[in-house]
Amino acid sequence: MDPIDTLFSAARAVQGRAHAPYSRFRVGSAVLDEAGAVHAGCNVENAAYPVGTCAEAGAIAAMVAAGGRRIGAILVLGDGAALVTPCGACRQRIREFAAPDTPIHVAGPEGLRRTFTLDELLPASFGPDNLA
Repeated sequence: MDPIDTLFSAARAVQGRAHAPYSRFRVGSAVLDEAGAVHAGCNVENAAYPVGTCAEAGAIAAMVAAGGRRIGAILVLGDGAALVTPCGACRQRIREFAAPDTPIHVAGPEGLRRTFTLDELLPASFGPDNLA
């Protein structure tokens, strides 16, 4: 199976499990790590809005918990007509584990809508190499 199809299937599977009682906007995400394993996450809202978790953060946490250390690709799946790109905080989370040319795939219910690189979404970013 094509890696994008694999990521899409994993993101779609968890999107339906999102805990989104406030926004009703369910998001699924899947990460492909350096070993080829796929890790998925969904958004988890909270009545105290600032403490919710984005789908991308959940997928990255699942990757780290499973032993993955590098993002080879990530896909974000959301409904609606607009592109559902990672928020600013998630772009920084992705930066922690990804290279500037890492593909970030954005999908809707029908499939892939657009692919960006991390550098396109977070140019001139601050990351681990700045602290080395």
